[in-house]
Amino acid sequence: MEIIKTKFEGIYLIKTNFFKDFRGVFNKVFNYNIFKKSGLNSEFKEFFYSISQKNVIRGMHFQVPPYEHEKLVFVSNGCIIDVVVDIRKNSENFGKFFAIRLCSEENLAIYISKGFAHGFLSLEDNTIVNYLTTSIYSKEHDFGIKWNSFRYNWSVKNPIVSERDNSFPELKEFDSPF
Repeated sequence: MEIIKTKFEGIYLIKTNFFKDFRGVFNKVFNYNIFKKSGLNSEFKEFFYSISQKNVIRGMHFQVPPYEHEKLVFVSNGCIIDVVVDIRKNSENFGKFFAIRLCSEENLAIYISKGFAHGFLSLEDNTIVNYLTTSIYSKEHDFGIKWNSFRYNWSVKNPIVSERDNSFPELKEFDSPF
């Protein structure tokens, strides 16, 4: 397993231990000791997943303090474009995005620190996206910014977006607590 820094402080790519043979696939996505040695918060409190059809956009989600969290994201079926936006007020990258393709047949996951909004575009039907978070879900602290308010080109003509995700404020209207 390898932890790879990106140009965004707080976003890391995790090159996982991925093994494929005639039986199928084995993929180790998380190792407590490696994460801890790399300085990443490895005290995950919840694990959940979503299943999405092609052209679904989910995002851009985060939890505000005191329930903010780090998040480890990987795909166990299908493929996505994973998008992360820096919403840390004092960051030189505030409002900028990081995007990467994550697919089940590859050995890559993403670790997202506090102060980032997260979302994705599903590229295939029945795509399963898995999340580990370092805090418990809190409905009162669950928030987001509008998925199309930060200049990312999602490259999809008719995205499928929930009413909730469409109702979030635009990035320029969001007063970030980070």
